Amino acid sequence: MWQEFFPNAWESILSRIRSFEYSQKNAVLVPAAALGVGGMLVFWLRSRHKIKTLEMGDGWWGSGERPLKGKEDESIRPFKIETSDKEIEDLHRRLEQARYTPPLEGAAFHYGFNSSYLRKVVAYWRNQFDWRKQVEVLNKYPHFQTTIEGIVIHFIHVKPSYVPHGRAVQPLLMVHGWPGSFYEFYKIIPLLTEPARHGLNEGDVVFEVICPSIPGYGFSEAPHQKGFDTIATARIFHKLMNRLGFKQYYVQGGDWGSRITTNMAQMLPQSVKGLHVNLVFINRQGLRRMISVMLGAYVPWLVGLTREDVRRTYPFIQKNIYALLRESGYLHIQATKPDTAGCGLNDSPVGLAAYILEKFSTWTDKSFLHKDDGGLESKYSLDELLTNVMIYWVTSSIVSSMRFYKENLSKDPRLTADARVGVYVPTGIAAFPQEIVHTPRAWAKQIFKNIITYTYMPRGGHFAAFEEPKLLAQDIMQFVRKVEQL
Repeated sequence: MWQEFFPNAWESILSRIRSFEYSQKNAVLVPAAALGVGGMLVFWLRSRHKIKTLEMGDGWWGSGERPLKGKEDESIRPFKIETSDKEIEDLHRRLEQARYTPPLEGAAFHYGFNSSYLRKVVAYWRNQFDWRKQVEVLNKYPHFQTTIEGIVIHFIHVKPSYVPHGRAVQPLLMVHGWPGSFYEFYKIIPLLTEPARHGLNEGDVVFEVICPSIPGYGFSEAPHQKGFDTIATARIFHKLMNRLGFKQYYVQGGDWGSRITTNMAQMLPQSVKGLHVNLVFINRQGLRRMISVMLGAYVPWLVGLTREDVRRTYPFIQKNIYALLRESGYLHIQATKPDTAGCGLNDSPVGLAAYILEKFSTWTDKSFLHKDDGGLESKYSLDELLTNVMIYWVTSSIVSSMRFYKENLSKDPRLTADARVGVYVPTGIAAFPQEIVHTPRAWAKQIFKNIITYTYMPRGGHFAAFEEPKLLAQDIMQFVRKVEQL
């Protein structure tokens, strides 16, 4: 009987032990599995909200291969613009030998720069324009050069002469576009660095301003390698600001400067305290935009458009397609074969002036198309306009500046790295009424996720800092003040 009972009892004990071990395993495995799944869920949720940034990467734009050994010279060197009798005599000789084609009767600026007015500009350039005097004007702010990624970068760095006790000075990087230069900012710099002295009572916001020349423009060396785009420029300008000792700073730009500073905000959002632009690049189109365009003219409130948006945007075909086609012929040339047209511009100062100054006409005010003189002197002086042209002439930088279009527009803009990255830093947008295209706030929000200020400017066009420095300065100050209060 014992013998019969023992196996059964032993099996019963073993069964209970196995059951206990299984339950113990479950007690460990089930919580562990739950913890693992929960952890994955938390990671997924956090990754959804993680800000996607542009990869900073690195580059080499110098001549030949990047040196394998040796550290790049990181010194910041004072720089001074100079000229010579030889340079001026060569310019005068070319101006005197210019050939002109008579304009069509009543053509105004509809066919481009009117050659009758061009003769007057060239006569002033040859007989009255004083390049030596303008060089002194250019040198009134401190200029510097430094080498980054194999090329020499030029910039001006202006600090306030007086800072009230307890006031913080905000570093501000301002970036120009094409066919402009660092000189565009000469009228706005004193308003930002010494606002009280120039009738701006916003003394609580004071800036030190850094204005670099885009590589290939003016006194910044041109890249020697293919592929130099706005993302590479953004990385170089971050390195520049870091080399100057800034960890956080504001950035501002129009034209290419807008895209460069936007890339800077996408690349290192922790370094960009705020982004202010006066031109918005939107590459995303799609069904949502199409519906917004279609409904905007009839029920703008339904798609987030204001009355002012409607006034500036419609009739849509006329203002956003015909007008853009009329003003963008240069863009197709520069985005495909820039060196071909550039050869003639680099050899002829008259051709260069016509090519550049025509943009300062219709991009300043679309109605200037109908004026025989392009309305140029109603907004700028000939000294100001020719000084900007001379920066391209004396540096032979027109071709390299035109290549910037080829490097940036040779790919589908929807497939570029920056097209897939939003902008999350505080953003201010100044919408000038005569800008080439108008971007409503509702459309800008697709890219700029943290718009702090959006201002419908009362007047002004594409070259905002050059044309309306006080309006732009006030908007920048208003934006920065709000960001600092966040």
